[in-house]
Amino acid sequence: MPDYGHDLLFGTFITPDAGDPAGAVARAQATEQAGLDFATFQDHPYQPRLLDTWTLLSWVAASTERLRVAPNVLNLPLRPPSVTARAAAGLDLLSGGRLELALGSGAFWDGIAAMGGGRLTPGQAVDALDQAIDVIRALWDEGARGGARAGGGHHRVAGAKRGPAPAHDIGIWLGAYKPRMQRLTGRKADGWLPSLGYADLAALAEGNRVIDAAAAEAGRAPGEVRRLLNLTGAEVGPASRGFLQGPPGQWVDELLPLVVEHGFSAFFLATDDPEQIRRYGEEVAPALREAAARERTAPPTAGARSASARAARRDGIDYGAVPASLAPGAVEPGDREYGRVRHTYMRSGSPGLVLRPADADQAAEALRYAREQQAPLAVRSGGHGISGRSTGDGGVVVDLSRLNRVELLDRAGGLVRIGTGARWSDVAAALAPHGLAISSGDHGGVGVGGLATTGGIGWMARRHGLTIDHLAAAELVLADGTRVRADAGTDPDLLWAVRGAGANVGLVTAVELYAQQVGEVVFADFALDAADTSGLLQAWGAAVEEAPRELTSFLRLIPGRRGSGPLAGVQAVYAGDDVEAARKAIAPLMALGPLLDQQAVLAPYRALMPAGGGPHRGAAEPVMRSALLDHLTAEAAEGIAAVAGSGQSLGVHIRAVGGAVNDVAPDATAYPHRHQNFSLAAIGAGPRVPAMERAWEALLPLTDGMYLSFETGTGPEVLRRAFPEPALSRLRELKRRYDPDQVFATNFPIPPADR
Repeated sequence: MPDYGHDLLFGTFITPDAGDPAGAVARAQATEQAGLDFATFQDHPYQPRLLDTWTLLSWVAASTERLRVAPNVLNLPLRPPSVTARAAAGLDLLSGGRLELALGSGAFWDGIAAMGGGRLTPGQAVDALDQAIDVIRALWDEGARGGARAGGGHHRVAGAKRGPAPAHDIGIWLGAYKPRMQRLTGRKADGWLPSLGYADLAALAEGNRVIDAAAAEAGRAPGEVRRLLNLTGAEVGPASRGFLQGPPGQWVDELLPLVVEHGFSAFFLATDDPEQIRRYGEEVAPALREAAARERTAPPTAGARSASARAARRDGIDYGAVPASLAPGAVEPGDREYGRVRHTYMRSGSPGLVLRPADADQAAEALRYAREQQAPLAVRSGGHGISGRSTGDGGVVVDLSRLNRVELLDRAGGLVRIGTGARWSDVAAALAPHGLAISSGDHGGVGVGGLATTGGIGWMARRHGLTIDHLAAAELVLADGTRVRADAGTDPDLLWAVRGAGANVGLVTAVELYAQQVGEVVFADFALDAADTSGLLQAWGAAVEEAPRELTSFLRLIPGRRGSGPLAGVQAVYAGDDVEAARKAIAPLMALGPLLDQQAVLAPYRALMPAGGGPHRGAAEPVMRSALLDHLTAEAAEGIAAVAGSGQSLGVHIRAVGGAVNDVAPDATAYPHRHQNFSLAAIGAGPRVPAMERAWEALLPLTDGMYLSFETGTGPEVLRRAFPEPALSRLRELKRRYDPDQVFATNFPIPPADR
């Protein structure tokens, strides 16, 4: 039998003993401490002496940091697949992608019937499992159109709402011994999980043959099915007493043929002995990995994609050359997980390959690989955004969403290191227990990388400035694949460029920022009648400029629809917990027009940064226009009202800047706009909005500069407005130094000085 080339995994098979619940968790924690990959648990709900397996999996995942968990195997007759799908997706999301799902068709039918489950013949049980797999995968397919419809006579969904999608592509493993179950494994499963206690080596070889034949008949590569094995009756001991009963060297000798000749790549030791767990993790697993590395001839994950998946590959990309370290997280157009990673917040995409590095070294490797391809490169930080073109058609996307760690380096100074794949909701939640916060946009679903390298107009901008104003250092991968750190003492010119134009000079993997001491804030949200649109805008602008710096306000002008007049949604944050001072600061805004609705709360800053939703679904190419204004004069207010009333705008958003934003010198960062008080953004109601565009062009002469994150236009004029001289010339010189070949050329590219 072949070696299918999967990386080796090791874990434990622990008894979920209800008589010692803390002990079961402790043995899982010992599994992690021993360096093993998995803790797995049997599932027999009809046994009162056993803990509920799903509850235990959740508790163990919460009690460990990197340990992966799986039922071994889940009792399908007593766990409806539609509910199992949602439970599995939820646990995978909560654990950060650490769940795999092993299923069984059912056994011990007397116990199942006693619990209210129906009896099935062996053939019916296989059919039920077959249908269950379809139901589970249909519900996980959150990106598909319409309700989920799958299954048959035993298990089915008929238009059920899809989702949530799990955090990663959960593998479905089957415990299968009979040929019919093994054929199902070959057709549909991601893994085969037998136990040595029920199958000897001859039975394992025959099972492999059946599975491979069924996979080939279904158009799949045999390597799509990982081979996993429970090791029962095994013990690491001082002297040999039988198969897998002896010292580590004997274990290596006896397990190695299972790897290189029979294709098994995961081994779960059935034990509740902490010393056995330690020796298995510290002595057996590393020795077997080393021996297998010497003996194996198959490349990693060889043949893991089906013929149909390989047929979906795009020209210009050498898929076979994807580095081994990146292969486990790589997503191709034919993969089930493709729908989760192909689009961005507002843009639909069909990239040829999405690479998801797990650390900065892998990010550098991904960039070097991408440069070698005859396909466009895009970099994605992981959150939602409007202007960035972090997807595409047929290119390579380097998705940094796994670089999402938030680490407080210095509590007294407020210095925090953040992976650029994190979202600002993650940052707010991590800093809240320390009484710290960073003003960072107005939605928690925004990615750290995009905002922290462009600007960062947030809820506390007038009090604390832009996000980039607190950026102390950045870690980057340059265009040639080298890793560097830029701070005030090391490459300050590069740091200057990152603070406002970072997408042009490198792939930023982490940033260090100074957080501010922030407790609770007052948040007000109210709606005003905007029939006198121009008058309301002028009055709001004047009130904001006169307000104390603690107050930052945003206004969203919503055009009238179906005979109703225009509305203004106003939000204001007072960066302090003095409720009386906040009331005095907010009251003038609420008195600007007929008040239609209102609410105000005292809340922690993290409550203002809600987490993003599920996978991005994309849309048609959006039209969004951005500009900056010194003041909301009568002429400017009339122009904004014309844009909003063009009949082709979904609204105009006006965000207050000024205050602390303007304390920073224009040449201190690559974002030079330090005298304006307002940022405007207009979004079109479709991909073609000529009336809105005409109104916007009429408004432009009254504006001064722009904020790139809210602009979808491109071209030299956009760059001149975003980076007025001398900023643009300085950036072109730095582009010539750091990216002369224009590797980073999809997100508002700046031409090098000699182009």
